Amino acid sequence: MYSPIQDIRGKVIFLTPLDWGLGHASRCVPIIETLSAQNTVVLGLSDTLCGYYESHFPHIQKIKWPSYGIRYSKRLPLFITLLLQFPKALCVAKKEHALLKEVIRQYQVNIVISDSRFGCYSKIIPSVLITHQLHIKVPVFSFLANTVNRFFVNRFSEVWVPDYKQLNLRLAGQLADASNLNIPVKYVGPQSALQKFANAPSEKKHLVLILLSGVEPQRSLLEQKLLKAMKNSEKNVVLVRGSEKPLANLPKGVVVYNYSYAEDLATLISQAEHVVCRSGYSTLMDLHVLQKTNITLIPTPGQSEQMYLAKHWQKHFGAKLCLQKDAEELKV
Repeated sequence: MYSPIQDIRGKVIFLTPLDWGLGHASRCVPIIETLSAQNTVVLGLSDTLCGYYESHFPHIQKIKWPSYGIRYSKRLPLFITLLLQFPKALCVAKKEHALLKEVIRQYQVNIVISDSRFGCYSKIIPSVLITHQLHIKVPVFSFLANTVNRFFVNRFSEVWVPDYKQLNLRLAGQLADASNLNIPVKYVGPQSALQKFANAPSEKKHLVLILLSGVEPQRSLLEQKLLKAMKNSEKNVVLVRGSEKPLANLPKGVVVYNYSYAEDLATLISQAEHVVCRSGYSTLMDLHVLQKTNITLIPTPGQSEQMYLAKHWQKHFGAKLCLQKDAEELKV
């Protein structure tokens, strides 16, 4: 599939991903690999992403970048939690916008690429926003949410959507619909850090792979429910936790990895008979490029985007949908 990313050559590029879990970071990996082959890339990273990118790109220049510090709530829906943290996010966006001016001057940057960081736009050089959310799905205040989203998106020079342009192939469904924007929208295809391993030979094994991710406390809440569900499983179970927190009461026969990246993660996914995971968009792109179809998706409670994606994949890609409150009874 053709992508405008391939046409950029001989530039100095500043790229910075949102530090909300590893999803935004992982989908930028193939973009950075393509860009760094013909350009000079400088990465702006919060502390939580430094280790991840150091393992992938040890020779690329990295500078410290502010964290949005988004947190979930155990009880409040995500859109309310985000609304309450909106003033804080605005302050961070203003801070990074001011820092960006100095970075452009110091490194002689020609292009800015931001994955979901709305403060990283420029009025003097081209600035690209990477997002799959051009149409926000929230249960209330939908018109207001989309008006605000369009306002911030339109500050950029263009948008790269990590999805297919064809409606019948869209992984993000209506979320990736471009409407009422004043800037060009380019569909660059699914972006996964695992796509380079898509054709690697791998023997399928009869195992259940549980992939956990996301911000606490919901990650831990789901982990405990799924471990209870796996106590009576007759299948081999592998759990990739996405955390280094201590883990107690581990059922017999469950193999645990705190983290798994790159080829190791691709091998685990390829070998799995059944994958159980969140319906975060970056995870879905990973599963798509590795051609996994036997999937159970468990949306993060209160996150309407993940609920929409789980239902979209249930309808169009054959995935199963399980609510977190029912995860303890999950049969695989």
